[in-house]
Amino acid sequence: MARRPQAPSQPQRNNKNENQKDKNNNKKNGNRMKSRDAAERAAYFARREAAGVLRQVLRGDATRRASASIKSLVYSPSVRNKKATFALVCQTLKYLPVIKEIITSTAILSNKWKKQEELIYITVYDIIFGKEIGTNGPVEKYISQHKEALESALAKMCVRRKVKSIEDLLPNKTEDIPKPRFLRINTLKIDVESAVKEFSKISTVKRDEMLPDLLELLPGFDLHDHPLVLDGSVFLQGKASCMVAHALNPKPGWKVIDACAAPGNKTIHLAALMKGRGNIIACELNETRLKILQETVRRSGATNIDTIPGDFLDVNPKDHAYRKVRAILLDPSCSGSGISAQRLDHLLPSHIKDVDADASKRIQKLAGFQRKALEHALSFPSVERITYSTCSVHQEENEDVIQSVLPLASSLGFELATPYPQWKRRGLPVFDGSEHLLRTDPSDGMEGFFVALFVRKPNEEIAVRDGNNLRDLNNRRGSVRPVYFPRMSKMFLYYASQMRRNAEEGCVSCGVVLNGLVASLNLLAFNLKS
Repeated sequence: MARRPQAPSQPQRNNKNENQKDKNNNKKNGNRMKSRDAAERAAYFARREAAGVLRQVLRGDATRRASASIKSLVYSPSVRNKKATFALVCQTLKYLPVIKEIITSTAILSNKWKKQEELIYITVYDIIFGKEIGTNGPVEKYISQHKEALESALAKMCVRRKVKSIEDLLPNKTEDIPKPRFLRINTLKIDVESAVKEFSKISTVKRDEMLPDLLELLPGFDLHDHPLVLDGSVFLQGKASCMVAHALNPKPGWKVIDACAAPGNKTIHLAALMKGRGNIIACELNETRLKILQETVRRSGATNIDTIPGDFLDVNPKDHAYRKVRAILLDPSCSGSGISAQRLDHLLPSHIKDVDADASKRIQKLAGFQRKALEHALSFPSVERITYSTCSVHQEENEDVIQSVLPLASSLGFELATPYPQWKRRGLPVFDGSEHLLRTDPSDGMEGFFVALFVRKPNEEIAVRDGNNLRDLNNRRGSVRPVYFPRMSKMFLYYASQMRRNAEEGCVSCGVVLNGLVASLNLLAFNLKS
């Protein structure tokens, strides 16, 4: 009886291979599902973080109050998914006029969703214009249900505006000109040579010729997550901004005021220049910005900074705690016109309005506050050096503010000094002495900044501290009229100019200025009789 031939064993081996392939495929599918789930979760949380940032940006823009920039809000420690959040905020702001119009035309923003308005904006952008990843949240599901209506409204909008693409609907079109990346080394934590060695691993590094603690890297590097940035050893700070603290040049052991301190980059720069010795009083009125300031100070490792929640204008120069202040850094709220590109302010709704409307009223209001703050800084009895700086390009916030306080400054013994004499770009030639002022411009490869430096002449602070003992001081100097007659004349001119300006502005507080004028005349008469 013939044996039945055995079936070849190869098919069995094929079955094993197929089983292995199935396992591999299942594993890949499982990995894909996990990856997709992770992407959906990341998108879900990024939208909500972006909505929180967008809420702060829009509220600050609506009230026209100084607020942190988009970048500083996104790159704060509280935001985890920084890159996705930054992209969502910027893109939503870019498309915001279009988003608002199609939401209005479809009437989907009911009272139920009004409290989540910013999240609605973010989600509409992501679903209609973006990647549409992860639509499982309640807001995402709601917008997805109205996706067809929103797309229909968008198509009608294009027809109505007679444009061929959605990009043509966008009001903001700016050129992206790459600029060098500047890094300021926090010498409280790391020396410059070590920082150069570290960053040379990723880019060509150039040490700045003017500022010894500043490095220049090639454009295009995102260093927000670099370990040295995260731990406060290095700060991403523009060159023009770094010039301010160096111009003030406080000495170790001094008592210094940073009058409008948040977000704190200049504050901790002062601490580094003072080698951690002395005391820095950092004032900040806005509660949100105060928290940012405190976090910046914490990261820097500086231990000689006291953060004060309050208005610099409320600080009493005669108070014992402030009588020995020797330097003041005043960087008040301003229009930000010199750094609007870096701050991404061109994305804000107010920028679109200001392009077409006259923003002079807002600038004049800012200039009024800036003038008051500078006058207040000049009134501190022991102060020797004051820097006034803005990130504005407007004359009204810069040269005009300086010119308006010159009579008072001169009467108190201050004169304009020249920070960085080698710097060629100086103040606008609108008054004698404007060559002492400093300007930077985007054409210099940096932000648009303005810096003025006031320095008190030797022994002038004695007259301020001992103002009730002028006769004795004059007797010690062996002269009465040559010293105080010109000083009182300048003060007279200052109050007279204040009265004239207030009269032109219809100010109701002229009585305060008049009282000051009368007091000055009485003081002058007292010295002349002596």
